[in-house]
Amino acid sequence: MKPNLLLRQRGATLVVGLIMLALITLTVTTALTLNSTNLKSVGNMQVRNEAIAAANNAIEQVISGPFAVTPSSTQISIDIDNDDAADYIVDVNVPTCLYNVSETTSAGTGFYTDVETPGFESAPPTFNTLWDIQAVVRDARSSTTIVTVHQGVRRSQLPQLQTSASCPGPTT
Repeated sequence: MKPNLLLRQRGATLVVGLIMLALITLTVTTALTLNSTNLKSVGNMQVRNEAIAAANNAIEQVISGPFAVTPSSTQISIDIDNDDAADYIVDVNVPTCLYNVSETTSAGTGFYTDVETPGFESAPPTFNTLWDIQAVVRDARSSTTIVTVHQGVRRSQLPQLQTSASCPGPTT
């Protein structure tokens, strides 16, 4: 009887061992799948952050020039990793003037006249303008749109003629 009992126990050990091996394989496979998903998520976040940085760089280039005098659209290539190859193409749309407001002059009136008045000299008023600048970032290799950034820019302008030409609308 003893030899028969030993043979049955060895078979049960084999079945339990195979079940444990299957569970370990399933656990390792799940861990690898989750790891690769997390890696893709981190990569996508990095690309998005680089694209936002490229948009901000392009917007800074636009607002450092005379964008309020002659608003126009611009396309700028951005090299994020400094390898002398464009990583992102940024299309900066025509800046949109949202409003303009006459600032008060040193005389306190906020008005300017071309009429010469003896003993009264005042500087022409400046106009505080608010602009919306939109930048659309595309990947330079695949040309797929990654991110769109809107940036508000406040700018003081002189004189009224320049403000009226580039930022029409009521001045209050």
